[in-house]
Amino acid sequence: MTQTETYRGLAKDEPVLRLAEADEPIVFLDRPVTGPKAWTRDSVAPGEWVVPLTPAAVAELRAVVSRLREAPLPLLLLTPGQFSLAESARCMAKVKEHLVAGMGLAVVDGLPMDEWTDEESVAVYWLLGQFLAAPVATKWDGTMTYHVTDTGKRFGYGVRGSATNVELSFHTDNAFGSTLPDYVGLLCIRPAATGGISRFCSLYSVHNRMLAEHPDLLRRLYEPAYYDRQAEHAPGAPKVMRARMFRYDGEKLHARLVPGLIRRGYDMVDEPMDARLAEALDALAQTIADPSLWVEFTIERGQLQYLNNLECAHFRSSFTDHPDPARKRHLIRVWHREHGARTYDG
Repeated sequence: MTQTETYRGLAKDEPVLRLAEADEPIVFLDRPVTGPKAWTRDSVAPGEWVVPLTPAAVAELRAVVSRLREAPLPLLLLTPGQFSLAESARCMAKVKEHLVAGMGLAVVDGLPMDEWTDEESVAVYWLLGQFLAAPVATKWDGTMTYHVTDTGKRFGYGVRGSATNVELSFHTDNAFGSTLPDYVGLLCIRPAATGGISRFCSLYSVHNRMLAEHPDLLRRLYEPAYYDRQAEHAPGAPKVMRARMFRYDGEKLHARLVPGLIRRGYDMVDEPMDARLAEALDALAQTIADPSLWVEFTIERGQLQYLNNLECAHFRSSFTDHPDPARKRHLIRVWHREHGARTYDG
């Protein structure tokens, strides 16, 4: 699926990972997309993305927690088939409809977390997400449930922004990885004291705007570029990847949106970014900064947030934690894929 190349800016004989998709013929989406996937702020009603848990679904989930208190099992062994979750499955089918055919964003509301421990809430979240697709590793070391909280580390090489409180510009998850998660889930255990606002935009709408205003620069984003891999790989594996930001398979758009790691990738190979790519990234930043293209809200305790990671980008503002460490912002992220192995690289 991949091959390696050597570039002058890296240490002698150090390779760059080149994804097979980088060599595929470019299929350029040369027409604007219409319909629910190409939404803007004005085309969706406030809260349209919310899927409330029904009373029957909440009753099922309470029964799950009661059973786990009587007969515990490790999280990774829990599957929906071990429990009676018919109504929960119907609620999650609505979530998947939002993700696959709708705006690519859904927020499940109504989890009674104050009745449960954090571990019990995570178990319920783990079970519900499996109605979308298989959960997969979120880090190379096999981590399946990733804690999104400020660790106090400085954002930089090998430290993801999700481990800090810095602003995270619009991006898709694991854009620097060899295999993209289809869906990204977040469980909010505790929000920040202030900040931590999330924004979401349709990449079809961003693509439409770029197509209308910067078609040549948009084409450059279909061509390969270097990405810093954020040290998420085996020891000795390539530190830099070569891939495309946008791909179109004739039916769906696929995006690897993480401009900052593209810039860092060029620094790592010590190669100047070509002028068209630099202009394209600037045009993309200007386009995606338009508030008419996005919605925003702050995820609340007891909510589950799901995104179509191929078609919807997200942003998080910087935040300030509560002075009590026990009340600091804490979310749990799980990735889901419809295909491939459950390892990080898929």
